[in-house]
Amino acid sequence: MIALMYVAVAVIGYLCGSIPCGVLISKRFGNKDVREIGSGKIGMTNVLRAAGKKAAALSLIMDIVKGLLAVVIAGLIFKDQKDTVAVIFTMNESAKVLAALAALAGHSWSVFLKFKGGRGVATFMGGLAALYWPAALLGGILIFVIGIRTKYMSMGSLIGAVAAFFMLTAFYVLKIDFLRPSAMPFEYVVYAVIGVLFIWVMHRDNIFRLYNGTERKIGEKVKVEASHSTHTPK
Repeated sequence: MIALMYVAVAVIGYLCGSIPCGVLISKRFGNKDVREIGSGKIGMTNVLRAAGKKAAALSLIMDIVKGLLAVVIAGLIFKDQKDTVAVIFTMNESAKVLAALAALAGHSWSVFLKFKGGRGVATFMGGLAALYWPAALLGGILIFVIGIRTKYMSMGSLIGAVAAFFMLTAFYVLKIDFLRPSAMPFEYVVYAVIGVLFIWVMHRDNIFRLYNGTERKIGEKVKVEASHSTHTPK
């Protein structure tokens, strides 16, 4: 029974993450397929290029909600499961983290887009917001401050994700938790570690372009790239 509950949480989380909000919104607001613009990814930055600021803001919110919703649903499914598993994990918290990671995978490899998608930053932050919102708030602020100041949203995303990880890790080690009387669950640190590694791997092409000074800036106009198709985004 418990195994089936974990499977259900993973599937629901993946399906939540798989909803291609960026594709739907860019078509509705800009009558364009975001997968044929710029990087070919379906996240906020590319939606901004394809359909403008309002579409980008809505896409950001919806991608955040996907991660948040996956965690909330997992919490409801496992709300009465408080037992400890594998010594340091509890069923309830491990299910939430599983759902959040599944949503992250769904966003980047959506079943509705033939397993293509985005880089997962907003969905990662959405899952983190449901688990421990102060870390998500810190990460989100840094993403936008650095992104806007440097004009490189990819740089903001990379640094913001790392900052959220360090905050969670520091609070866990120092046993600081403003949201609950007990110590922060170790599962949250696991989520942050996997999420940050995932985001950095998904941004490997951005990291290469940042290093070489060829990264696209926010607001930089790009043409529809002939090499893209609706099936093979870069």
